[in-house]
Amino acid sequence: MKEFDSMKWASIFFALVAVAAAVWFIVQPSHTRTGAQRQDSIALPAGALATVKLPNSFTEQEQIGASAYDAVCSACHGRNAQGQDGVAPPLVHKIYEPSHHGDMAFVRAAQNGVRAHHWKFGNMPAVEGVTRSDILAIVAYIRALQRANGIN
Repeated sequence: MKEFDSMKWASIFFALVAVAAAVWFIVQPSHTRTGAQRQDSIALPAGALATVKLPNSFTEQEQIGASAYDAVCSACHGRNAQGQDGVAPPLVHKIYEPSHHGDMAFVRAAQNGVRAHHWKFGNMPAVEGVTRSDILAIVAYIRALQRANGIN
């Protein structure tokens, strides 16, 4: 009988701990539970695939690249290279780190297009009207975004 009492009290104790943990979880701010964007990140627009933290500043070439990116890349790859669900992948992603996709991979993809091989978005067509120097500035911008997000 004593063993039953101690089991009953142990069960009650663990139930109270579970209730206390559940209450604690519920009262926490939603961003700590969901992993939502940090305050230093760009808001995740509808359909975006990645939250992207911006660097504190951009070099002159990166600023030129940001303007060129906005003009020719953001329609598919989203604002700040966040990607767009069903359209194009985020470029601020480990897959595109320099050791896996070097700068020339971006140049070739923009100039010639590329067959889908990492994502299920379909093939990327060649980008009309961009020069090699435009693309290299865009790559500098993307690399700055990647570094700010821990992708080196």
